Amino acid sequence: MPTRQELRAEETKRNILLAAGELFMSRGYDAVTMREIAKEAGCSHTTIYIYFKDKEALLHQLSMPPLLALMKQIDEILEQDTSPDDKLIGISLSFIRFCLTHRNMYTIFFNVKSVRVDEQKPELEINQIRNQLFAKLMSALQKSLGLEDHDRRLLTNSRIYVYTLHGIVATYTFSEETVDMLMDRLSQVFQETFEVLLLGFKGKNE
Repeated sequence: MPTRQELRAEETKRNILLAAGELFMSRGYDAVTMREIAKEAGCSHTTIYIYFKDKEALLHQLSMPPLLALMKQIDEILEQDTSPDDKLIGISLSFIRFCLTHRNMYTIFFNVKSVRVDEQKPELEINQIRNQLFAKLMSALQKSLGLEDHDRRLLTNSRIYVYTLHGIVATYTFSEETVDMLMDRLSQVFQETFEVLLLGFKGKNE
């Protein structure tokens, strides 16, 4: 059984993460200081460093578990016995649902301190995960389009596809509808969007 001190430490850590998330969302990652996070969390500016060495550590702690859960969902879809197009559309719908579920943290998860999607060895672990997610989507798109690894169109088409995904998410980031309401109402529209995009890619790539 955890001791009272251990329970208090866990509570302090949760409060720090909650405060960091709220401040990152409201003011932006770059504008917030560790001292401000500590104040919002109700601890001293020295106590916060016992739990997190800097803002990057907070960014990772907030973002990594959800992003790894998304990766697991994508891997499960890729393992299904379905067509390449169905896998790609399944991944796309899962990505949209994930982002709308976490719409308040969406920009934190994907944009803060991000790097190019084709960077081979990002320094930050969060960017390694982001780029792995992109690589999985690119692989699914490659199978759908039948392109070779060295084909320059693959990266271009993948970027366009991701731009579309993020555009859809951005459209509904501030919607008052729940994620279930949005997905129930618009999943068919989203799916047709991906189908049209694939048709365009296939036609242009011929």
